[in-house]
Amino acid sequence: MNNIIIIGLLSLIFGTIIGYILRYYISKVNATSLESKAKQILNDAEREVQTKRREVELELKDEIFKEKKSFEEEMRERRNEVQIMEKRLLQKEENLEKKADIVEKKESIVLKLEKEVENRESEVKVLGEEYQNRLEKISGLTKEEAKKLFLQKVENEAKHESVRIINAIEDEAKKSADKKAKEIVAYAIQKSAYDYVSDMTVSSVSLPNDEMKGRIIGREGRNIRTLENETGVDIIIDDTPEAVVISSFDPIRREIAKLSLEKLMADGRIHPTRIEEVVKKVKQELDEEIKEEGENIIFEFGVQGVHPEIIKLLGKLKYRTSYGQNVLLHSKEVALLSGAIAAELGLNVKLATRAGLLHDIGKSLSYEVEGAHATLGAEVAKKYHENPQVVNAIASHHGDVEANSIYSTIVAAADTISAARPGARRETVENYIKRLQDLEAISNSFEGVNKSYAIQAGREVRVIVENDKVSDEQTKIIARNIANKIHDELNYPGQIKITAIRETRIVEYAK
Repeated sequence: MNNIIIIGLLSLIFGTIIGYILRYYISKVNATSLESKAKQILNDAEREVQTKRREVELELKDEIFKEKKSFEEEMRERRNEVQIMEKRLLQKEENLEKKADIVEKKESIVLKLEKEVENRESEVKVLGEEYQNRLEKISGLTKEEAKKLFLQKVENEAKHESVRIINAIEDEAKKSADKKAKEIVAYAIQKSAYDYVSDMTVSSVSLPNDEMKGRIIGREGRNIRTLENETGVDIIIDDTPEAVVISSFDPIRREIAKLSLEKLMADGRIHPTRIEEVVKKVKQELDEEIKEEGENIIFEFGVQGVHPEIIKLLGKLKYRTSYGQNVLLHSKEVALLSGAIAAELGLNVKLATRAGLLHDIGKSLSYEVEGAHATLGAEVAKKYHENPQVVNAIASHHGDVEANSIYSTIVAAADTISAARPGARRETVENYIKRLQDLEAISNSFEGVNKSYAIQAGREVRVIVENDKVSDEQTKIIARNIANKIHDELNYPGQIKITAIRETRIVEYAK
């Protein structure tokens, strides 16, 4: 049994030794084979690298050669261009030198000519002085005197010619337009007819009894003082039975005071607090009434797109008078007249009516803002984007601004027709006499006028000129100048006729 185990162990040991020897030999053989293969791979790789290196070197040499060739060609072209530029510069230098020579020659010629001109001028000056001296000796006049006579003669001829042309134009215009204008104006007046409302600067309020005067005055005058402060009017309480008088230049203030007083008397409670409440309420009611009045007028005339502020100003004209004529009714009549004239002339009736209706809106502001009502009205119309033709018609209807459209002329004519209508306006005796005196004073202020007379209630001025000092042409010029000065300096309704008279009287006595 032991022998068997020993034999087994020996066999195992022997087999292990033989297996190790075999593995060692096999691994050695494999290692030798791998080493030879690796050397082969390295040799192949080295040969390939050498090949690639030669190829790259060849490519680089080829690129360098191409770049060198391109550079040489470019440099050759640049050298050619530089040579061409050098040639051009040389040519320009030669040309400049030639031009400089020419300029120098011309300058020398110019200097010679200037010297000759100076010499000639001095000669001409001497000859002119000699000629002038000879003329003065021959004519017996100096240069200034001769010049003055010549200018005076030219001026007289120009005046004579201008008067002749003006008269010819006026005669021609009158012949062709007089008849048609009369027809148009007559037809327009026939189509429009408004009553006139006359007003003054005072209003009267009836009282139920004389005891009411004491209640209006109040304790120590507090009621009447509050009423005057709140409305801005003067309340006059005198011996007039059952009546008080309200005085103010502003008709709207008078209306507010009148309505407030009537409401206070109807209510029976008259004290400062109540007065303030009633005045405030009346102002609001009157504002609404003014607005409603303006809207009614706009609706009546079919005018569209009017700004609310202009509508309010139009309504205020109900409480505004001019020379005793109610401005709102005057504006309505001007609108009708303007529309009728525009219709006869084949123009835009709505535009003419609009301009006529709004022509006096500046009078709503003339109590509040300083300035002419035509200018104020035009500024308001322009501010609220009215038609430019309407703006010009408002601004020019009294001649303050030049009319630039036919509608401005129509409105001015309609305004004159309405204002000059018999009974339309009234003047105080003092104003009437003052106007006549001003007309005569203006006429007498012109040189050559002997005397003048204002006749036909100031509608005509008869001017008598001095026959021995004024010619026929100068008489016409004096008449025109008087008319222009009256237009610029005086305010008057309608138009004023200027009649200039120049006559020769020869008186002989039989003895």
